[in-house]
Amino acid sequence: MSAPLVVNWTEAGLACSARWRSEWGAPVPTRVALATDKMTADTAYRLACEGSALLWQGDFQNARQLLNAMARRVDRHPPKPGSSPAESFHLHRQGQSLRARVLGMLLVALEEDYEVRLPRAPDLRLACTEAYGPADGRALVSLRELLGLIGAHEWRKKGLVIPVIGGRIYPHYGVFSPVRSEYVGLVAETPLPSQTRAFDIGTGTGVLAAILAKRGVVHIVATDHDPRALACARENIAKLGLTAKVEVVQADLFPEGRASLVVCNPPWIPARPSSPIEHAIYDPESRMLRGFLNGLTAHLEPGGEGWLLLSNLAEHLGLRTREELLAAVATAGLRVIGKISVRPTHSRASDPTDPLSAARAAELTTLWRLVSL
Repeated sequence: MSAPLVVNWTEAGLACSARWRSEWGAPVPTRVALATDKMTADTAYRLACEGSALLWQGDFQNARQLLNAMARRVDRHPPKPGSSPAESFHLHRQGQSLRARVLGMLLVALEEDYEVRLPRAPDLRLACTEAYGPADGRALVSLRELLGLIGAHEWRKKGLVIPVIGGRIYPHYGVFSPVRSEYVGLVAETPLPSQTRAFDIGTGTGVLAAILAKRGVVHIVATDHDPRALACARENIAKLGLTAKVEVVQADLFPEGRASLVVCNPPWIPARPSSPIEHAIYDPESRMLRGFLNGLTAHLEPGGEGWLLLSNLAEHLGLRTREELLAAVATAGLRVIGKISVRPTHSRASDPTDPLSAARAAELTTLWRLVSL
C-alpha cells in the first residue's frame, strides 16, 4: 500500500500537515492560504484560479455560500461550442475539469474521528466512514467533495424506490446509482431465454441481478471488480432477501462457467475518466464493452442470450458510430437477434445552456439481444 499523500501549510507561524484526501484524484495543493468569513468571493475565486488552496476556518454554512458564489463566477465563462459534436463534448469536459479544479480549492479539515470543528458544521462522521472507511488521522478534503459525501449518505439512507423489484436500492458512495430507470425497465420487460442461470456483469448496486431474481431466474452470479460496488450489491441483495438466488463475486468481467443469460450495462461513453470516481461513466477505448462482447460466446450456454444495455449518446456525440458497434459484435462471433429501445427523459435535454442538449434530446437506450454465431 502506498504512503498517504500529505498537505503542508503554515498556521500562526507553525508548520502544519495533514493527510490529503481526494476521491477525484486531485493533486496535493502546494500552496495553502487560510480563509475566514471575511474573505470575499472575488478574492477566493482569484486565489483558486491562481492555484492556491483555501483552508476554511470560518462558519461551515458560510463556506457553502462562498462555494456557490465561486461557482457562479466560474459559470460566467462557459466553454465555446465546438465545430462538431465530438469537439463540443471534449470542450465541455475540459470546462467541467477546470470548474472542478477551481471549486475543489476550498478545503475543510477533518479531525482524527472525521469531526469538522467549524461553527454550524453537520456531523459528517458516518458519511465519511461510509465513503472512506475507518478514520486514520487528520486530513484535508475539498468542501465540494464533502458535500458530495453528504448527498451520497442521504441516498444510501433513503434508497431509491425500484417498483419492478418491489423495494429499494441503496447506492453507496462511488457506485453508479440507477437514477435513470429506462434500462431497468428494459431488463424487467424483455422475455427471458431461460430461468436457470444468469450472469450480471458489472453489477454495481446489484439492481439488475435483483430484477432477474424477482423475475424467477433460479441462480444469478453478479460480478464487479470494485470493492465498493461489491459491498453495495451484497447489502442490497441481502436487504431484498435474495441471497439464496444471487451470488456476488469479485471478477474483472465474467465469472467461471456459462449461463443461459448474460447481462451487461457498461459505461456508455468511450472516453478516458479524469478521476477514479468517473469509471462508472466513461469506458476508455470501449474496453469494457469490447471485453464483454469478446468474452460472451465462451460464457453462453447453447441457446443462451447476451443482453447488452447501451445508450446511443456516444453516437450522437461523434465518439462511436453504429457501424463500429455492429462490427465489434460481428468480430466477437455474435449476431443481433433483436433489440428494444426507449427514449430516456432528460431535464438537460431541454436546457439551452447545456452544449450537449441536442445529443441528449436524440438519445435512445437500447437492450441488444445477442447470440453466438
